[in-house]
Amino acid sequence: MSGTILVGARERRVRTGGIELCVAELGEPGRPTVVLVHGYPDSKEVWSEVAERLASRFHVVLYDVRGHGRSEAPVPLRGGFTLEKLTDDFLAVVDAVSPDRPVHLVGHDWGSVQGWEFATVRRTEGRIASFTSMSGPSLDHFGHWIKQRMSRPTPRRAAQLLGQGARSWYVYMLHTPVLPELAWRGPLGKRWPRLLERGEKLPAGGGYPTASLPEDAAHGAWLYRDNVRARLRRPRADAFAHVPVQLITPTGDAFLSERLYDDLERWAPQLVRRTLPARHWIPRTRPDQLASWITEFVTATEDPGPAPASTGTGKYADRFGGQLVLVTGAASGIGRATAFAFAEAGARVVAVDRDAAGAARTAEMARLIGAPQAWGACVDVSDEQAMEKLAAQVAAEYGVVDVLVNNAGIGLSGSFLDTTSEDWKKVLDVNLWGVIHGCRIFGRQMAERGQGGHIVNTASAAAYLPSKTLPAYSTSKAAVLMLSECLRAELASKSIGVSAICPGIVNTNITATARFAGVDEAEEKRRQERSSRLYGLRNFPPEKVAEAIVEAVVHNRAVVPVTPEAKGARWISRFAPGALRALAKLEPRL
Repeated sequence: MSGTILVGARERRVRTGGIELCVAELGEPGRPTVVLVHGYPDSKEVWSEVAERLASRFHVVLYDVRGHGRSEAPVPLRGGFTLEKLTDDFLAVVDAVSPDRPVHLVGHDWGSVQGWEFATVRRTEGRIASFTSMSGPSLDHFGHWIKQRMSRPTPRRAAQLLGQGARSWYVYMLHTPVLPELAWRGPLGKRWPRLLERGEKLPAGGGYPTASLPEDAAHGAWLYRDNVRARLRRPRADAFAHVPVQLITPTGDAFLSERLYDDLERWAPQLVRRTLPARHWIPRTRPDQLASWITEFVTATEDPGPAPASTGTGKYADRFGGQLVLVTGAASGIGRATAFAFAEAGARVVAVDRDAAGAARTAEMARLIGAPQAWGACVDVSDEQAMEKLAAQVAAEYGVVDVLVNNAGIGLSGSFLDTTSEDWKKVLDVNLWGVIHGCRIFGRQMAERGQGGHIVNTASAAAYLPSKTLPAYSTSKAAVLMLSECLRAELASKSIGVSAICPGIVNTNITATARFAGVDEAEEKRRQERSSRLYGLRNFPPEKVAEAIVEAVVHNRAVVPVTPEAKGARWISRFAPGALRALAKLEPRL
């Protein structure tokens, strides 16, 4: 990306209601038109990163809402920002940029509040093809939401009202006379860019926010004064969307509760839900994901043919749809089950394994299960150069990975004195260095992109369960656990989560391929078969581990023991470690 504001944009002035609006266009006019409407206290430049990404596929239109950026403010300000007048502005822009075809509307914050008005009033029917809403509810829907909870109160509904009331503190402030204008034209306007960088973890620079911010914010206070109280008191009863709606909800939004959208299907029958682990200003922090979802939604609306067979319909399809997930050790066991779990959620999947045929089979099945795209890759995770090459290829062909699952691992049993230095090297190369390579190479890409992500490292209950027969394996997994904890602390400021998964005894083929130090080939074969039988009798399926991995990403969990024995051992290691040390001294029966 260029890092500058709207490179190559064509500007025009559109006259409406006695004022002129500044309108910018990118992309070819003959393509479907996507109109991006900004929120408060922004100008159209908040969309610059998203707009540049969309311009290769669409005719992209952005305009400064009246009183913002380079658009004129109404005189007088009072009564000049009603939703009716904002609808007039929108229709004037649409008639100018796309007179013959309906447009695809995208709104953020107050741009979304306006968008709900545009998508539900009769006079815009036929002029809008679809609406993507983010971080801004319909004031009419909000009014009904409040009335429903006040007329039929329950403890839960009362808590929802109080919670949203606390989040809306700034709305009350903006209704006070004069003070908001003084604050924005004074210290708040000067400090706002830095407050955004800290509070929202926004990347600095890129020309956002613009120098007009203090005046934009002062004018924009009338958006609240002219609309909020009137609509919340007397919400429209006919506020039904007459177009397909895509709702993108950032789960970390400090201003809006997710509960506001609980009943939205009532008002928007053609609704697609998406969730994003981010804060309020997602046009700046998550432009890649927004551009991907907008493209997918607009394309589906333009060509409403039968849905492809491989469309994610799993529990978290709204969370992972279209995201890129890379899983190592994906040819079998936990890795394959994890690839399938993300495929069911609609993610694009890269299945990595030393077994090329196994990785290809996993990718093929992932496409059938629900992944819109899936690829297999043959890579040894212990080979740093091979991992560097993989990361560069994935970034160039598919994009930066959103979720990385470092799952590849090998087993080794045997006493410390029987374990050779070569045995140690093999285990540490895969179990530890493979994780280090993945975290360092793909984690750096996530950090440089600046749009967050998540890393999952498969450790083991052996990481905190001492054993006289697993010194090398336990050491490698304990190192993975501590590495994960350290990375979690370091990468939190970059909105990258890190989770360590500790499965326990799971029915996979790791026991069939595990090595046993200090014994001959025949004895090793016997022990492998015995271990496989024991794990088979335990019969804890890898699919449950995969489910725990997905949940860990969704809820950003730090350490996740999976099986009952892993959970029990974790508890004992923290509160009664002496008991585990005593058990470790017992002679195992092999």
